[in-house]
Amino acid sequence: MGKNEHSYSAIRRIVTGNNEEGEAVIISDGHATNFRQHGARRSTLIWATKETPANFLDLDDAGQWNLGTPPPPGGTRFCVIESAPGATYPAMHRTDTVDYVICLKGEIAMDLDNSTVEMKAGDVLVQLGTNHGWRNEKDEPAVVAFVLVDGKPKLDPKLPAPRI
Repeated sequence: MGKNEHSYSAIRRIVTGNNEEGEAVIISDGHATNFRQHGARRSTLIWATKETPANFLDLDDAGQWNLGTPPPPGGTRFCVIESAPGATYPAMHRTDTVDYVICLKGEIAMDLDNSTVEMKAGDVLVQLGTNHGWRNEKDEPAVVAFVLVDGKPKLDPKLPAPRI
């Protein structure tokens, strides 16, 4: 592997549900395969919902859906992003969502309009529709889990328009 190349970690995704007799069973157990590469960042979709409350009896593999950054209207999106050393997403962007963010491994910085917050493994963040950008300036990869919940208000005049 060259100096600027990075080998991304496989993510084991286990999905449980109920069989026709109502018993709890494992539906799938294997590597998550629905990912998008963004330069030195890889985003892997784990699961999504179309609405809340979610229909958990629908056995459609929501980890294989083709989604952009925001969740479906009224739904959720769960992904894991691995950022290689030196990875940046410097473009400030915003979604109309409430995001639950968990740093699983390494360290990552989130830039806001006029400040920066550093996250380390074990840190959690709740993001309420804020304008932001991400960067990993460390020598180790950062692995961060995101749960995006569709939110409101949409197009509030006090906020910049969503950019993703």
